Amino acid sequence: MPKHFIYILESANGKYYTGYTTDLERRMKQHAHGTGSKFVRAFGFKALLYHEAHRTKSKALKREAEIKKWSRKKKICLITSHPKAQLQK
Repeated sequence: MPKHFIYILESANGKYYTGYTTDLERRMKQHAHGTGSKFVRAFGFKALLYHEAHRTKSKALKREAEIKKWSRKKKICLITSHPKAQLQK
C-alpha cells in the first residue's frame, strides 16, 4: 500500500501549497492547527484540494517538485480533472 503522498491545499488567502507527507490525515491536522509548514502558518489553512499516493518516497518527491513548478492554472486543471482524488473541503 502506498505510504507517500503529495497534496495541494488552499490557504486562507486563496494561495495553493504543494507538499509531501507519509501520513496525510496527520499532516492536515497539523496544517489546520497551525503547526504545519511555514507557508501555512503564515497564510492559514482553508482546504485540502487534491492528493496522490505513491509507492516510494523518491517518486512522490519527484512529483511534488514537478507540480511546484506548474502555474496556478495547470494546478487547477489537475485538481478539477481528478474528482476522486479530492477530499471534501
